[in-house]
Amino acid sequence: MPAATPTPERPALTVDGLHVTVGRGRTEAVRDVSFTVRAGEAVGLVGESGSGKTLTCRSVLGLLAPGVAVSAGRISLGDTALTGLDERAWQQVRGSRLGAVFQDPGSYLNPSLTVGRQLAEPLRTRHRLSRTEARRRAVELFASVGLRDPETVHDRYPHELSGGMLQRVLIAIAVSGEPELLVADEATTALDTVVQAEVLDLLDRLRAERGLALLLVTHDLAVVAEVSDRLLVFYAGEIVEDGPTAEVVAAPAHPYTEALLRVASLGDRGRRELAVIPGRPPEPGTAGPGCRFAPRCAYATDVCSAGPVALAPVAPAPVPGDHRRAVRCLRAAELALQGAATPDRTEVPA
Repeated sequence: MPAATPTPERPALTVDGLHVTVGRGRTEAVRDVSFTVRAGEAVGLVGESGSGKTLTCRSVLGLLAPGVAVSAGRISLGDTALTGLDERAWQQVRGSRLGAVFQDPGSYLNPSLTVGRQLAEPLRTRHRLSRTEARRRAVELFASVGLRDPETVHDRYPHELSGGMLQRVLIAIAVSGEPELLVADEATTALDTVVQAEVLDLLDRLRAERGLALLLVTHDLAVVAEVSDRLLVFYAGEIVEDGPTAEVVAAPAHPYTEALLRVASLGDRGRRELAVIPGRPPEPGTAGPGCRFAPRCAYATDVCSAGPVALAPVAPAPVPGDHRRAVRCLRAAELALQGAATPDRTEVPA
């Protein structure tokens, strides 16, 4: 399947009006999600468990579980429509134009085969390399992702490698087809802090060297702040804030983003008290007609629950005419003008 070079007019990934349903009742778990990822850009998806970020990425990868389906919307990789592809067409896209790494890397590798063989076999199939050429290329890829003594690693079985090494092996496999887009779904969650930082640095380096578009899924705002250029904040199946990461972290426009940042306490290493967001997100299909965060929001008024709330440009724009930021909050401009100083941000009702 020929690939067109991504341009600002034709991003590496386009998701437009995505809806995802689950179960026989077709309960809507993701609603009207739209965004793009440019070549070389890292976009972070963040939110609590069940917010819809992983379902969105699984939709991009064509890996939704039985009973889960894209019910509306369009997903495109470059100029190739991904929605509606059959499995044979998906096999031509995955592993070549589209790569992925996940949490718990050991579960995605065959324990009975060396990691080198698991990388070399797709290289032989995809690029028609000889056995010797595939081994040489596999060793080069292992070296490129920072594995020490890649010749030795090539002949190891998964159980002989640490979690950080296994994640690097998966990254090597994911980039071996020279993809346009790499999806990292909670790829650092199970790793210790030092190894997590090393893997993040690796993803950032590969993105810069290869011009990869990177879609990074995590519940950890510190991870997103480290790597991503742009941030999509998910809540109850919707995007509630979209903007450049540095701007969103410095001045969140949505109360939920503000609450996530307060819980994460980026840069506040001396804090002794653990902050939480009281209450729970709504179960899929149970949200009311208005803002889905309203029951947990300290700033909510009656108008917030009266009707649908659109994802709209942040107003006033940081720079006149600059609408790179969007927020799903009726009071965003008012709260920004007030500096969101009251009520006390630590007193979010359950």
